[in-house]
Order: sequence, then C-alpha cells, then structure tokens
Amino acid sequence: MIEIPSDLHPDLVPLVFLLGRWEGAGVFDFPGDEKCNFGQEVTFGHDGRDFLEYVSHTWVLDSEGKKVRPLETETGFWRIGKDRKVEAVMVRDQGVAEVWYGELADQKPQIDLATDAVARTAASGPYSGGKRLYGYVNGDLMWVGEKATPEVELRPYMSAQLKKVVDPREWAKDLKDLPDDGIAFFK
Repeated sequence: MIEIPSDLHPDLVPLVFLLGRWEGAGVFDFPGDEKCNFGQEVTFGHDGRDFLEYVSHTWVLDSEGKKVRPLETETGFWRIGKDRKVEAVMVRDQGVAEVWYGELADQKPQIDLATDAVARTAASGPYSGGKRLYGYVNGDLMWVGEKATPEVELRPYMSAQLKKVVDPREWAKDLKDLPDDGIAFFK
C-alpha cells in the first residue's frame, strides 16, 4: 500500500510511489567493463519542499551474493511539474553531473527519463548521455538504464529489481499499549 505523508509537498504526490528505502540486485553489462551482478540501495526522501532527494549506492556482488567492492554512488534531486513532466539533477562519484528530463506515464507509476545535459570532470570515463525507465510493479521498484559514449551507441547497461525496506520501528510507533513482556499480547 502506498501512503501519502502529511508533510509531502502537494506537487510531489504523483511521485509518492518512489518514497522510501529500496534494496535489491541487478545486472551491469557495458562494453569495455566487466559484466557483473550488483546490489543496490536506493533512498527517495523529502523534507516538505517541492523535490525528492535521491541517493543510490551500488556494489559488485560475488557468485554467492556477497559485497565485493563499490560500483557506483549517485545522488540527486527530482521534481515534477503540473504537466507530469519530471526533471532530475544527478551527480555520480565517477565525476559526472547530469540533467534529466522525462515524463510520468498516464495512469501508471512509470517514469521515462533522458539526459538533457552532461558535464564530466577530466577524471571521468567517456559518457555522452543516457535514458532510464523506472516503474513500480507489484510493489517493487524496477528500473533499467541505458548509456552512450562516443564509442558505443545508446544501449541498456544496468537494470535492477528493488524491494521496499520497512524499518520495524515504523510499525512499532503505531502499536500502543502493548504489554512490556509481549506475551500477554497473544493471550
């Protein structure tokens, strides 16, 4: 179930399905890089203003699903206009800053984004733009990213399926008058 926080800026209601902390795994595959499975933790939060704060951490997973090393960290801010147009500004640890524009689909929780501007530091690898598709499917957050470089045409390179993580303390705050020992609750 999707809940709308009382302090959420009204403009952000169409993006409420993104809110929370998400964890899962995916696949990374791009020419010139090592193909791998990765783990991911994504957080979409808000502070009452007209944007969502976005943070993503990914790491390479071994064949047993254990963390091997960091893959990529990304942070940014997402907004939506009255016309369902979405804009995002994101910065990656690899020395890339991007401005993304796209649209929230009509009648479904799906966002298509494409880069409008890319800035790179001298230390970053080649990158000329990308596309992303995010969707809320059966309670999961799923996404696929496409990437282009001067040498490689736009192609899918990362995708993941993420499950919402709920902190048990969130549930506990709604439980009132529980007995201290917890056993009496079941009697």
